[in-house]
Amino acid sequence: MKSILAVAFFLLPFAFFGQESVSFYFDNNKSELNKVELAKLNTWILANKKSKILSITGSTDEVGSSGYNDTLSQKRVDYIFNKVKVAVKIREDFKSISLGEKGAKSKNKAENRRAIIVFLQEKDLAKEAELIKPKVVEVPKTTEIIPIEEKDMNFPEGATLEEKVELSRPGTLIVLPEIQFYKNSFGIMPSSKPSIDELIYILDKNPNLRIEIQGHICCVTQDHNNLSLERAKQIRRVLVSNSIRQDRLVVKGFGVSKPKFAIPEANEEQALANRRVEIMILQK
Repeated sequence: MKSILAVAFFLLPFAFFGQESVSFYFDNNKSELNKVELAKLNTWILANKKSKILSITGSTDEVGSSGYNDTLSQKRVDYIFNKVKVAVKIREDFKSISLGEKGAKSKNKAENRRAIIVFLQEKDLAKEAELIKPKVVEVPKTTEIIPIEEKDMNFPEGATLEEKVELSRPGTLIVLPEIQFYKNSFGIMPSSKPSIDELIYILDKNPNLRIEIQGHICCVTQDHNNLSLERAKQIRRVLVSNSIRQDRLVVKGFGVSKPKFAIPEANEEQALANRRVEIMILQK
């Protein structure tokens, strides 16, 4: 009886705004569940055949390289998805989110090696449109927001993007250094996916959050093709394609008007700092 209660307690979902979530934990460096966790997943599947899955988010601990962890967390998402897709309904705008080690929020490494299913129970499906309908974000009618440089916020060393957003206030600028583009193009490099996934996760979790996506370029004296704006627009396209409402996303291109280092840059490190993407918090 105690073991049954333990499983039931583990599977008890955490509710927010009519949605539910449940987590399943992986062994170190594994992308498949062990026998105990697999049994819990199968129990959940049996109890939720008439539920509807909204998203699956994977994460890892901080051991290993970022690239390895990004791949591992995506494998965990894919593993769970393949287990549930036949038996449980999947919402059309389902989100597959891989956070890698950026999803490591607990000091206990084992608690970070997980996949989270967010879903609607059968009893809530009649209200699905109401529950999933995004809240209308009112744009504040205030004077122009004064930008606050990230360095002036004194964020804790090693703070994640989610932690920075939580600590920020309107006007706060946050650099997204891992979002990179192909040379002379607004094509986003594949290595940027974990950072974009993290941004999607944060926007999805904070429906009142409204941001300005700012593009900057390097190495030239003028942005003749307005590339900085096109790059900001491309990020917005990706976010919108992942069900983030466009009215929450302002875009702006600054060209080379706000370099971190003087142009021409002395080295590639300075050029990288100049050709950056930043977000500015407009509303929380």
